[in-house]
Amino acid sequence: MARAKFHTLTEQMFYVLLCLREELCGIDILDRVPEMTGGRVSVGSGTLYNLLEQFLDASFIREPRGEGRRRSYVLTERGRGTLRAEYERIRAQAADYRRVFGEDEHEQI
Repeated sequence: MARAKFHTLTEQMFYVLLCLREELCGIDILDRVPEMTGGRVSVGSGTLYNLLEQFLDASFIREPRGEGRRRSYVLTERGRGTLRAEYERIRAQAADYRRVFGEDEHEQI
């Protein structure tokens, strides 16, 4: 059975949306994701622009303005809700892990 689109987000999707809580252009997002994650996650330009188009189509982001080729993007309320739902899903997974392994929330993995 196929996964519903955006039912869960990949790490790259999550961090692109997270970046867009403020208005940014594509090059800023490409720089910001590795910065936010200490280099653990990066997004290639092809992947980024594909995601941005998908997010625009899904109304997760909008373009406040576009100046020639330099387009900027910002999160919509719908995108914020999707991001929040993914955050809650990740938190539930972490809680399940802690419960199964009997670890305190503050212990190191």
